[in-house]
Amino acid sequence: MIRAVPDDGAAPAADDDRVSRFVVIARLKPDASAAAAELIAKGPPFDLAELGFDRHAVYLSHGEVAFLFEGAEVEWVLDELLAEEVHSTAFREWEPLLDGIPRLAQEAFYWAAADEAPAA
Repeated sequence: MIRAVPDDGAAPAADDDRVSRFVVIARLKPDASAAAAELIAKGPPFDLAELGFDRHAVYLSHGEVAFLFEGAEVEWVLDELLAEEVHSTAFREWEPLLDGIPRLAQEAFYWAAADEAPAA
C-alpha cells in the first residue's frame, strides 16, 4: 500500500485549519515518466468532488510526479483517502513506478492577487 509521509516526519497539526492545499511528491524510477503520463491521462480513480476536494492538479517532470489537492481540511481528507482500502487499491498502479515513499508537502507560502489589499 502506498502511504505518504510528511517531509519532517510529523503529522499535520490538528488545530491548523488554515491548510487548504497539500502536495504529494513522489520520485519516479528511471524511465517511468511515460507510464506515469499514461496513468495521469486516465484521470483520478475516484470522484474528487465527492471526497471533498475543490481542486486537483498533477505535475509531471522527468523524475518526479506531484499531486496537488485543494479543499477544506484537505490534509485529513487525503489521509482518509490513503487509509481506505477501496481507494488505496487505486494507488497500487503507481507502486511499480515509484522510487521510495511519496512525501507530503505542506504549503509554506501562497500568494494570490485577490489577497492583496486595494491601493489607497
